[in-house]
Amino acid sequence: MNKRFFPFALILALFSMGSVNAQCGGSANAQNQETNNNTDFGSATASSDAGTIAPVETPAGDQDLVELAVSTDELSTLVTAVKAAGLVQTLKGKGPFTVFAPTNKAFEALPEGTLEMLLKPENKEKLAAVLTYHVLSGSYPAAKVKDGMTPKTVQGETLEITKYDNGVKVNSARVIMADVMAKNGVVHVIDKVILPPSMR
Repeated sequence: MNKRFFPFALILALFSMGSVNAQCGGSANAQNQETNNNTDFGSATASSDAGTIAPVETPAGDQDLVELAVSTDELSTLVTAVKAAGLVQTLKGKGPFTVFAPTNKAFEALPEGTLEMLLKPENKEKLAAVLTYHVLSGSYPAAKVKDGMTPKTVQGETLEITKYDNGVKVNSARVIMADVMAKNGVVHVIDKVILPPSMR
C-alpha cells in the first residue's frame, strides 16, 4: 500500500468524528489537494486584535510531531532537515507546537543548491532558524486563526496569515492540508518553504 499521506487521512478521519469542527478542505489524496483547498482560518472566535492568537485545546493524535512526519513520505525532506538541525528532541517535546510543514516538492522548489547548503554541518544554526520560522509555540488549529494575524514564531520573527477566496496563505505559502493533529501539537502542510525576513 502506498502510504503517501496515509497517516494524515487516518487522523483527519478520526478528527472529523470528534467534537471540534475545524473547517478543513484539504484532501488526503495528494492529487486533489490543488482543487479541494477550502481551509478557513477566518471562522474563529480568537482575539479580534490582529497579531494575537490564543492557543486552544485540540484532540490529540497517537503520534508526536516527529513521528507523524517520519511516517509520511511527502515530509521526508523536512524530517531530514529537522534531524540535521538538531530539532528532533524539541519537536518530540511536550509542546504543544503548531508546525507549518513544507512538502518535499516545496523543498525541491528552493533555488538550486539552497537545501544542500543548509544541510551542511557548518550551517546548522541557519537551518534551525529556517525550520523554527515554521513553528509556533502553542496549538493553533485552523478554526481558531483569523485573517490578518501576525503570530510570532519560535525563531522570533512573525508570520503573516492571509485568507483568500480559495484558501489560506502563510506568508507566500499556501496551506494544502490543515489540522493534522499530533499528540503534542498540530500540523498544517504548506506548498512552499518560507524564509525569515532576516534571511531573504
